[in-house]
Amino acid sequence: MAKKLWEPNESQIRSTNMFRFMQFINKKYGTDFETYDALYQWSVTHIADFWAAMWAFADIRASQPYESVIDDETKMPGARWFSGARLNFAENLLRYRDDRTALIFNGEGQVSAKITYTELYDEVARMARSLREAGVVAGDRVVGFIPNMPQTIFAMLAATSIGATWSSCSPDFGIKGVLDRFGQIKPKVLFTADGYFFKGKKIDSLGRIADILEKIPSVEKVVVTPYIETTPDITHVPNSIYYQDFRSTEDNLEIQFEQLPFDHPLYIMYSSGTTGLPKCMVQSAGGILIHHIKELMLHTDLTRDDTIFYFTTCGWMMWNWLTSSLALGATVVLFDGNPFHPDPAALWKMAQDEGITVFGTSAGYIEALKNAGVRPGRDFDLTALRAVLSTGSPLSVEGFEYIYDEVKKDLQLSSIAGGSDLNGCFALGNPMLPVYAGELQCRGLAMKVEAFDDAGHPVINQQGELVCTAPFPSMPIYFWDDKDGKKYHNAYFDVYPGIWRHGDYIEINDRGGFVIYGRSDATLNPGGVRIGTAEIYRQMDQLAEIDDSLVIGQSWNNDIRVVLFVKMAPGVELTDALKNKIRATIRTNASPRHVPQKIIEVPAIPYTLNMKKVELAVKKIIEGKPVLNKDALSNPEALDYYADLPELKED
Repeated sequence: MAKKLWEPNESQIRSTNMFRFMQFINKKYGTDFETYDALYQWSVTHIADFWAAMWAFADIRASQPYESVIDDETKMPGARWFSGARLNFAENLLRYRDDRTALIFNGEGQVSAKITYTELYDEVARMARSLREAGVVAGDRVVGFIPNMPQTIFAMLAATSIGATWSSCSPDFGIKGVLDRFGQIKPKVLFTADGYFFKGKKIDSLGRIADILEKIPSVEKVVVTPYIETTPDITHVPNSIYYQDFRSTEDNLEIQFEQLPFDHPLYIMYSSGTTGLPKCMVQSAGGILIHHIKELMLHTDLTRDDTIFYFTTCGWMMWNWLTSSLALGATVVLFDGNPFHPDPAALWKMAQDEGITVFGTSAGYIEALKNAGVRPGRDFDLTALRAVLSTGSPLSVEGFEYIYDEVKKDLQLSSIAGGSDLNGCFALGNPMLPVYAGELQCRGLAMKVEAFDDAGHPVINQQGELVCTAPFPSMPIYFWDDKDGKKYHNAYFDVYPGIWRHGDYIEINDRGGFVIYGRSDATLNPGGVRIGTAEIYRQMDQLAEIDDSLVIGQSWNNDIRVVLFVKMAPGVELTDALKNKIRATIRTNASPRHVPQKIIEVPAIPYTLNMKKVELAVKKIIEGKPVLNKDALSNPEALDYYADLPELKED
């Protein structure tokens, strides 16, 4: 039985947006729900009613009402949502125009800067005017190769106010990684900065931009924000102009928000690209808007009084998700740089100084904090903090306990999980429910998520494939350059026709809790028994001798053997005694089937740019297959070590 770490009291429950929404449903539909489980079950069996209620409860701004919520609740993909409605995404995020703080920017080594909602509207209005004068119209692509800074949000909102489609990459992407993404979608305008700061160093971006532009002739204008230099030299960047020179100088501008269909293209997101050219997933303005508001308002309990932060770059979907907090009038904290600079507690000092109430990060960051011995609750005043969000990979039981032991006892820790594909979550936090160590609190409202066994049957208290058996508004409307829909179909629907198969290996328990065991395509199958890699990583995280690890299944003697790669902590040697300790730890705390047949020391573990371990790429390398897009990795050189390892050619 999982350990209960936190539980809201009755007063806390009744003050939540989720509770208010439940009363709203009870009044609107004559129901008498008292628990989240009852509300959830209704939401997945009354999908049209749920989303109609969400539209009203969230006060979605639209110039023309919808005629029907969904045309076919059994159709996936291809269901049409909110037909007849006309709206604008940016207009919904810019509904507030007052002197409350909209954005706080903390760049590494920079002085904190604040922007009010009035100033935000003014900046977007000026940039929208300039983009229109540059010839941008609805349907054009506007992109950012840029740090997580206010100008990025100004540019995104300005572009989407016109009806242009926004896409962004973090400036730590290599040239090929950017070309593989932006080269496919042919943008008209590109926003960038002259560089960024990382670990106290200035890193130039303009050299790469010049090379990128040679291969993307569609770009007619490059808007450069000076960041690492006051007046950077941009003469070698074709069609370039400084941000301040491009920005309109007119005062008191009103934004002309283009009123567009619900399914008008808003964002283009990308798959990781580690197995080939990244897939370009096109998502709708209305779908992302209502889905994000549901997750932020109900599952995160966000209000105007909150200050929300997520440690992310502009190349990760959490940036898009965080930005939608503006629709609720919250204060959004942006950070760009290394979270461990100048010391491992840097973000917690920021949390104290800015009064952050919702602190979002990755499971990897939490594990790194734990390993570094950081004690934020002891060293900083975190009185304002009420919630910590974690995603990117499964958070271990020890990671959960670390937050309650060393950050704050009275807060809600929400481990959340979804993907760039849906620009949101399948499983989330819930301010009405307790937190159990190692578990995501619940499935998201109206997300009909189940675990399927090998026969394709839903199971409870058993591990299985994460599937979603009903459509939801933030599904991609299509993939770019996929005229027959084959790429889209093959990505999610080739195993279970008409059912979204996400690629995670999960277990849903009988109280609605949710555990993720890793990617199902990286699942180990020794002796035909499926094992999630997260179960092994959890044991490795407990060993001080191990700095990092990666596990794969290797085909061997007509079976699959478990191979564990370990990066040692400084000064530690991988001895036979330590190997025995590793095996004993895994055997005792997981099972004998989890015990690796091979334990091999490596100098580095490869990660994607979004800091996810790339088990499949390592598996391809040891099988002698090519890894097609190493530019999607933050440290592609790490893969070289895994080729032709002699230990993998012997029993």
